[in-house]
Amino acid sequence: MWDVILNKFDKYPAQEKVVRLLLKRGFQVTEDGKVVSGGIKLAHTQIAKEIGVDRRVVDGAASMIAQDDLLKIIFTNIRPISSLCEVAPDLNLGVIVITPVDAARPGILASVAACVAEHGISIMQAIADDPIMSEHQTLTIVCDRQMPDDLARELLKCGGVKSVSIC
Repeated sequence: MWDVILNKFDKYPAQEKVVRLLLKRGFQVTEDGKVVSGGIKLAHTQIAKEIGVDRRVVDGAASMIAQDDLLKIIFTNIRPISSLCEVAPDLNLGVIVITPVDAARPGILASVAACVAEHGISIMQAIADDPIMSEHQTLTIVCDRQMPDDLARELLKCGGVKSVSIC
């Protein structure tokens, strides 16, 4: 699916950078070519500054999105998600960060979740980086409490797990 989206920008590498940021952050594009998060309009100059391109590149990418039927469907409906990872320590929650051998391999989340459940730990949130959209893919799991010491060793035995970090 991402290939279809990104191929539309293969002649415009700077605009592809814009599209990647919009997807990563869950920013929407309105029918009139404005970038928004929910109902909040985002300045194209700020987006351009974030990724090191000219504002006109953001304008062009947003305009192209607004004019393309498939891109319009995607970018008018995409939504950002909030992550508990950064506040987990303050809330006495546990965080497990899994680095996969191959993020496209099916079943990694299932095997890790089963292992966590065997310890009677409840998963509150799981966020997996998309293998195509993210350079360094991880599976981050926020749990209802701190992790027992032996869990990391057991998680390393799960299929497709390269490394485990417990915070």
